[in-house]
Amino acid sequence: MAKVVDARGFSCPQPVILTRRAIQEGQFPIEVLVETVTSRENVRRAAEKLGCQVEVEEMGGELKLTITK
Repeated sequence: MAKVVDARGFSCPQPVILTRRAIQEGQFPIEVLVETVTSRENVRRAAEKLGCQVEVEEMGGELKLTITK
């Protein structure tokens, strides 16, 4: 079961901070929910810098990033 990080409604850098915490916990896959393209890109870059793979999916007006090791 995926760990879900609901970062909707937060502005950067909060989505990145929440995502980094989840990655450090090591429970994969991680699904990160965000609303803006800026948050999507910042979370994606942070996860990739930590050696993770990221898949992005648009769901209506929201974005879901699935992070795996």
